[in-house]
Amino acid sequence: MPFRELRAGRAWSGLGDTIRENAHAAFATALRWIKAFDFPRVQGPGLSASEPRMSRRLVSTLAEPCDARVAVGQAKRKAASRTLGDVPFLRELLDAARALPPIRMAVVHPCDATSLSGAVEARNAGLIEPVLVGPAARIRAVAVEAGLALDAFEIVDVGHSHAAAEAAVALARTGKVAALMKGALHTDEIMQAAVRKEAGLRTERRMSHVYALDVPHHSKPLFITDAAVNIAPSLGDKRDIVQNAIALCHALGVPQPKVAILSAVETVDPRIVSTVDAAALCKMAERGQITGGLVDGPLAIDNAVSGPAAAAKHIVSRVAGDADVLVAPDLVSGNMLAKQLVHLAGAQAAGLVLGATVPIVVTSRSDGAPSRVASCAMARLLAHHRRIRPGTVRHYADGA
Repeated sequence: MPFRELRAGRAWSGLGDTIRENAHAAFATALRWIKAFDFPRVQGPGLSASEPRMSRRLVSTLAEPCDARVAVGQAKRKAASRTLGDVPFLRELLDAARALPPIRMAVVHPCDATSLSGAVEARNAGLIEPVLVGPAARIRAVAVEAGLALDAFEIVDVGHSHAAAEAAVALARTGKVAALMKGALHTDEIMQAAVRKEAGLRTERRMSHVYALDVPHHSKPLFITDAAVNIAPSLGDKRDIVQNAIALCHALGVPQPKVAILSAVETVDPRIVSTVDAAALCKMAERGQITGGLVDGPLAIDNAVSGPAAAAKHIVSRVAGDADVLVAPDLVSGNMLAKQLVHLAGAQAAGLVLGATVPIVVTSRSDGAPSRVASCAMARLLAHHRRIRPGTVRHYADGA
């Protein structure tokens, strides 16, 4: 609507109630934002002669997106209120995992309500038999404050988070637990204990993290790697990162995952290292150094997930526009991509570290209990897959 009509008060009768309310709200918001500016004074709908005048650009910038802001807010609230049962992919994970017996899982330093309630909910869902590893008094205090009953839980009492990580890794190394879950501690604390050659959980592959995300309005789940472990992976590291992600997809019932190696462009540019790495990974897949999936790259994110975007750039590929796995160039880009989908698009996420002798549930500390429960379901399915396919991952020899 032209600004002069708004200012003169014409054409208001033709507006619907929603638009009228949003326009008034936009004017009120604009006034709060620009009171400090010295604009000429003028009267308008809802404005007195003493209020600042808004330019045409400012009014259109503030008034037009108002409906969008309301819609986005409603969508975010709806996404935040979704339970695992509302999310098809995560519901399928839960249903498949519940058909299997629970696994013993060491929960490392569950000293806040979110991590402790995640362990309790996963146990109540029949996914895990948790072993809580951390300061016992502090864990029980958190349970009392959160209203959680721990009578049936095994607790391994250690003094602090570093000791909890060491103790949990020792439990996994000796076969007393089949998986680990990160609690209220930094990812690097648990990973430092897990990657030690002499007393850790290393295998022939480098460890890497995979996020499994159910993104609203996207046709299928997305697996993003590596968003948590490898800061600046080398080409050899990326080979293991890709293979780990393919192995997880196999465990979750995706027989031949489509793997997109991401970069900023879809052509090889020697000035952009990630495009050269992508081309090399594709050749490694052709030569059998990466198996079990279709690998293509470099692909920009739009070409990887959008068929129309790939077609517009004339990309002929079995992966482009239909990727299952998105391999980020580095941790920063992978972490940003995953968290943008969670916090801006309302995606529900689950996360695992692979390449260790046992699955390690690693979610963001801001992720709620549903994310941790879904991650436990993935860990359960992966552990079962390894048991029926022995030799999938081999241990390093001690001291290797």
